[in-house]
Amino acid sequence: MAGKYKKVILSVLYTALILLIWRLAYHIQIPLLDRSLITHGESMFGFLDVFSGGALSNYSIVALGVSPYITASIVVNLLQMDIVPVFKEWAEEGEVGKKKLNQVTRYLALALAFIQALTITLGITAYYGDIFQLGVEVNAFTYVFLALVMTAGTACVLWLAEKITMKGIGNGTSMFIVAGIVASFPAMINELLGLYVTNPEGNSVGDIFVFFGVLLILMLIIVGIVFMEAAQRKIPIQYANRPAAAQFRGRSESNIPIKLNSASVIPVIFASTLMSLPTTVVNFLEQTTVTYWIRQIFDYTEPIGFAVYIILIFVFSFFYSFLQMNPEKIAENLQKQNAYVPGIRPGAETASYFSRVLFKITVIGATYLSIVASLPIILGYIFELPASVRVGGTSLIIVVGVAVETAKQLKTQTQERQYRGFMD
Repeated sequence: MAGKYKKVILSVLYTALILLIWRLAYHIQIPLLDRSLITHGESMFGFLDVFSGGALSNYSIVALGVSPYITASIVVNLLQMDIVPVFKEWAEEGEVGKKKLNQVTRYLALALAFIQALTITLGITAYYGDIFQLGVEVNAFTYVFLALVMTAGTACVLWLAEKITMKGIGNGTSMFIVAGIVASFPAMINELLGLYVTNPEGNSVGDIFVFFGVLLILMLIIVGIVFMEAAQRKIPIQYANRPAAAQFRGRSESNIPIKLNSASVIPVIFASTLMSLPTTVVNFLEQTTVTYWIRQIFDYTEPIGFAVYIILIFVFSFFYSFLQMNPEKIAENLQKQNAYVPGIRPGAETASYFSRVLFKITVIGATYLSIVASLPIILGYIFELPASVRVGGTSLIIVVGVAVETAKQLKTQTQERQYRGFMD
């Protein structure tokens, strides 16, 4: 049995080794800074700190993690929409064009990592004052050096992520996001235990019920995500050039499956990242009217920010769904294969039909993502839960969504292995 699944087992072990290397780098802190002069950093970075597994608040060399790459992916995807013609041409070139876009995304990610690192370094210095070790001469080069160190850390993480994509299981970037989120879960559970179960000031029976109620809701969210990620709509397809006799009927019909949530967890990741960037910056600034309203707009635990967060989930759901499944291309490919949807004319009418179906499905998918992302935040207001639980609910969507996709990939690999064995 071990030999049968040898490739899958080695892929899992390889992924675990890469993640272990990343976690060891978490403990290597940025040079020249005196950590004893930095306090209460854990609450200043929001969801970006969750993405990095706490490396950002630890001021590690891999503090930024893959967050610059996520931002760069958003920018490149937006530029493909007729804004930069070259990017659109590459997007239509298949695998070759995809490699070119990935290369541009990596270069842009490193540029954004440098800007983000420089901003954070200047921010913590302005917020805490002199945080450098004794004897360090602070000048412009010092800040550039620290930003370059953090950028190099991001480059290393992206290289490790690429190795996971090539030789490990699933998408490397998603694996690092999930690993960072999972690393933050024990702290969330510990905070809940300290607040509702082991509080030295005493807890009522109601507090204990709240604790188990929150855990139950989180488990129900997991079940709901697994169910919704597997749901799909199948559109029947028939081929005009194949025999329609009874014995060939099974070969003349097929279907195109469309996932109910075709965008998967991408909208949540994109929305969370965009919301976290402005709040991270204003957390280092003095409280003014401007910073107050920026925090109200971009902090999704606030009412206005919550509404903006839901809107962004819907926007990215539609954007990514139609980017993944282009109705015009589907209609064109069906026409080339002499295939058609029963009752729908080939060509423009088929493209219009797929657009309507995809729109309706995406509305359901985006609503599902919004509900799952909203539940912990709403419960946080009702039961005055800690901020870690509100962030944890959004994190669950990402973790479970990536886990479901990874399980499907592993299943596909084992099935291919079984087919090869049968043919041999």
